[in-house]
Amino acid sequence: MTSENPSPSPQTPEALPSNLHPAEAKSVGKALLENIQILAIALILALVIRFFIAEPRFIPSDSMVPTLEVRDRLVVEKISYRFHPPQFGDIIVFDPPIQLQKQGFDRDQAFIKRVIALPGQTVQVKGGKVYVDGTALQEPYIAEAPAYETKLLTVPENHLFVMGDNRNNSNDSHVWGFLPIPNVIGHASFRFWPISRMGSI
Repeated sequence: MTSENPSPSPQTPEALPSNLHPAEAKSVGKALLENIQILAIALILALVIRFFIAEPRFIPSDSMVPTLEVRDRLVVEKISYRFHPPQFGDIIVFDPPIQLQKQGFDRDQAFIKRVIALPGQTVQVKGGKVYVDGTALQEPYIAEAPAYETKLLTVPENHLFVMGDNRNNSNDSHVWGFLPIPNVIGHASFRFWPISRMGSI
């Protein structure tokens, strides 16, 4: 009777798919699992921060010149408006209202403007000035005086009147009307690029 060499047992080192000792292979597998868990947690945190706390945005047009220039990059914070509504003078980022969507803008194509009048206030543009509740605003931040006029308007409840600082080159409330407050994404609070102009807005 001829003898045959027994096949290696699955428990012997020859049966392992690598040259690692079983304890080392277990350690590598544990480290890999931990790295995957860390990446998953980081991804979840990044998504939570973006959707609920803050997100980066860049400026695609010159409608907010001179305050914001084309290709400026900003942090838009989303926390403060959970505790109070937008205030006069805030620079806000918002989803386009239905009036802009009818002009062909996508629903997720965000706009950025300055809050000029709040619910219940009256607003009018005449003689190169903006009047809120009958008082002319002092606006050192605008590029130039508006070259157009509007009739006297009353801002409806739960809406805002918003304008670009580049008054004569801005698609804003003087063109398409009032902005529903629920469309507001957040408050443009900090410019992080370019570095030479980094700082609060």
